[in-house]
Amino acid sequence: MITKEDILQALATIPYPGGENIVSEGMVETAGSTPEGIRITLRAKRHKDPAMSSIKHACVQALKEQFGPDTVINDIAVIVPPPQIKTEPVRSEMLPGVKNIIAIASGKGGVGKSTVAVNAAVALARRGYSVGLLDADIFGPSAPKMFDAVTYRPDLKKVDGKDYVIPLEKYGVKVLSVGFFVDPDDAVVWRGPMASNFLKQMIEQGDWGELDFLLVDLPPGTSDIHLTLVQEVGVTGAIIVSTPQEVALADAIKGISMFRTEKINVPILGLVENMAWFTPAELPENRYYIFGKEGCKNLAEKMNIPLIGQIPIVQSICESGDSGLPAVLGDTEPARAFDTLAAAIIERTDDRNRNLDPTKRVIIK
Repeated sequence: MITKEDILQALATIPYPGGENIVSEGMVETAGSTPEGIRITLRAKRHKDPAMSSIKHACVQALKEQFGPDTVINDIAVIVPPPQIKTEPVRSEMLPGVKNIIAIASGKGGVGKSTVAVNAAVALARRGYSVGLLDADIFGPSAPKMFDAVTYRPDLKKVDGKDYVIPLEKYGVKVLSVGFFVDPDDAVVWRGPMASNFLKQMIEQGDWGELDFLLVDLPPGTSDIHLTLVQEVGVTGAIIVSTPQEVALADAIKGISMFRTEKINVPILGLVENMAWFTPAELPENRYYIFGKEGCKNLAEKMNIPLIGQIPIVQSICESGDSGLPAVLGDTEPARAFDTLAAAIIERTDDRNRNLDPTKRVIIK
């Protein structure tokens, strides 16, 4: 078995531009080997480091020179530090302390939108940002289960005679959900205006404080909830979640079109392909495209929006959601996929704020 020390010795031969070598520069986050091969994780020195591609190639060469040409390199992951959001953030009149409001939407249900929203929120928090998650999926709230908080009931605090709802704080994320106010076994049977009023209340009376990101997990489809959100606040951008299946992609187009209509005009930050491929635990190198291959990639090219994440189907994602431990907290392929998604959200938000005017609230007369 190749030891960590052996691997570090090999990697110490790789110079870093302007420094010594990647080991002495602290760029090797983890290193180890299993019967399947060598796995290392590198930490880039800055967000866009042009040397990282050549460094990864040099790692493969150094390891094969040290341990033989047949050495299997199982994975070389790269942790990328977040960029500093340099431009003036989009600020809402109703949420003055929130810099960026990101809508997480899907054209249809069952595509894993809430799983993506929860893991993206936790991943952003793990990168050092202040993050809130508003579970606005009024009729199918998932956040209480995914945060292991089905029995949580928020407290209130009074400020200048007005009541504010204190969010749950877990894994670095502030969370509010309709599921915190109803019995988990009860169905939420509300007409559209009741659901919209609840969303308004959670926006206006949530004790959100100062946030870099507020992610809003919307219901599937296009509904009153979507209109209420864009009427109440200026939404920085929207992220659309879909599977590569044709029937899901057809509905995703409708979601994209809704945000792009002239009256709403919310920038699409990107498309996330969930359930992109199936990887069985006993065959971690295998990929089975059971819902089709590259469906979201093709749609992203067709709609001229970036594909910012591909999340595999892995049993651990389901298990982690059911147990209240988001998958991004682990050291697995899905965890790295969600962390990569968080990095893309940061970069796309920065680009959006730098190049576009702040989104205005929608006024429907």
